[in-house]
Amino acid sequence: MRRVVVTGLGPITPIGVGKEAFWQGILAGKSSIDYVSRFDPDLFNAKTAAEIRQWEPGRYFPPHRLKRLDRYAQFAVTSAKLALDDSGLSFSPDNPQDRIGVSFGSALGGVSNAEQQHVSFVNGGPKSVHQTIALQVFGGSAHCNIAIEFGFRGIGTTNSNSCASGNVAIGEGFRYIRDGFVDVVVAGGAEAPLSPLSYGAFAFIRTMSRQKPSIACRPFDLNRDGFVMGEGAASLILEEYEHAKARGAPIYAEIAGYSLNNDAFHMTTPLPTGDSCIRAMRDALAMAQLNPDEVDYVNAHASSTQLNDASECACIKAVFGSATENLPVSGTKAFYGHPLGASAAIEGVLCALALTHSYIPPTLNFETPDPACDIEIVPNQGREQALRNVLSNAFGFGGINSCVVFKKL
Repeated sequence: MRRVVVTGLGPITPIGVGKEAFWQGILAGKSSIDYVSRFDPDLFNAKTAAEIRQWEPGRYFPPHRLKRLDRYAQFAVTSAKLALDDSGLSFSPDNPQDRIGVSFGSALGGVSNAEQQHVSFVNGGPKSVHQTIALQVFGGSAHCNIAIEFGFRGIGTTNSNSCASGNVAIGEGFRYIRDGFVDVVVAGGAEAPLSPLSYGAFAFIRTMSRQKPSIACRPFDLNRDGFVMGEGAASLILEEYEHAKARGAPIYAEIAGYSLNNDAFHMTTPLPTGDSCIRAMRDALAMAQLNPDEVDYVNAHASSTQLNDASECACIKAVFGSATENLPVSGTKAFYGHPLGASAAIEGVLCALALTHSYIPPTLNFETPDPACDIEIVPNQGREQALRNVLSNAFGFGGINSCVVFKKL
């Protein structure tokens, strides 16, 4: 069986763009969440978001290219550029590669851009709409634009598995390499959902926090009341191990296990027994050939909603049993918000860096323990600790459960 390693990281987040800036943001322990500035949120009960406020796409694209890319695709292609640079790989569309693929994920794709273009259409008629809107708004524009930018002719796909999309992209990319279809995959997720209707859709179903920015996202805390929408992207360069070793590539981690299943129960409520979530974690560990007590850290999905955080904790306890008492868990979305389909890709970068730096990031804003979340949560301050194996959870609307195991070489 071919082994798969991570050789490049390219995060674009509200706490930092690029690997070093992102990691410094984690070490600083500061949240990026603030009141929405992109539009007037007064129509909604939620008013906070994690925005990328210093985004300068002109740094990464020439004008003729930029005008064909909406914000979502800008994030996707730039994150791929950053990850490829970090890996030491360099490619050009003038020299296309059949053994390199792209596996990406997004919950909404270019929906926010379509929303904005519709406003232009209503106010100014057809001539006011961007001529390439059809090419900008479809979800697959992420992997297609990455492939075009670099000449990658291998497997190309963008999944839309809600908030689990990033994990699914990493896991499927892992399988494409493991099974011999390609040697390298750009895997990740991108999301740019911060426009009124896209934002409001989640506010309407009361899944987003209504608290002030400093405490709006508080995973596992007794007083949590919902998630905070964010935006951003992350790419990981996945590479067949011998291919990476032959070129002396930096190796952050090995992808050792992956799982994906569905509750088949409800669009927003987790299966009460937790059976599918439990099975997802167990299946990922089984593929990685790990016992529960060999996992040193869990980066939880931890969306900061009452029901989902409690359910995830119950499932972690069921999987890890007595080992739960000494198993550090953190939910890191208070740093960069919840950019839906990009979340798990960002957290994949975070897990790879945690293994590299022997550091467990904290759960910010954790003030009041919740009896329903009685696990070993790392609160407010990070922890230096040698790590061998890390589990990253990602769950999505519709009962989607996906887990990835990262292993230190």
